[in-house]
Amino acid sequence: MSTMIATNRKAYRDYTVLETIECGMELRGSEVKSLRDKRINLNDSFARIEKNEVMLYNTHISPYEQASYLNVEPTRPRRLLLHKHQIAKLAMQMAQRGFTLVPVKVYFNDRGFAKIELGLCKGKKLYDRRADMKRRETDLEMRRAVKSRRK
Repeated sequence: MSTMIATNRKAYRDYTVLETIECGMELRGSEVKSLRDKRINLNDSFARIEKNEVMLYNTHISPYEQASYLNVEPTRPRRLLLHKHQIAKLAMQMAQRGFTLVPVKVYFNDRGFAKIELGLCKGKKLYDRRADMKRRETDLEMRRAVKSRRK
C-alpha cells in the first residue's frame, strides 16, 4: 500500500495528461526525511531529457531541520531513474508532438522507495480550461439535483 506525499493539482488544470510513467528519484538522505514529513512542493516543476537522463527541475524539497550541514539546495535538479528504453520512448514522443513532462504525484511505494509519477502532457488552451470548468459545474449541479430528489 503506497503512501501519498503530494499531488500536483495545477498539472491537471493547465495540462491534458495523456500518459503517466512511474520513476524513482535520486535523493540525499535529508531529502528523504523531508519527504516523509511531506515537505515538498511540485508547483511549476517540470522534467527534461538531457544526455540520455531525465532531470527534474523546480521541485522544492524543504531542508530537514535536524540535518544541519548535510542539507542540500532545496530546488536543485534531481535525476530521475528510468530504463534506457523508457527514456528513448519519452524522447521520441516529446520530439514528435511537442509534449511536456510534468510531475503529477509523489509517493512512497510498498517497499518504502520514493517514487514520482511523471505525466506526458500537452498544454491546455484557455478555452479548454473554461470548457472543463463548465463541465465540472454542470456535473456538480446534476449531482445536487439527484441528491435533493432522493430526500
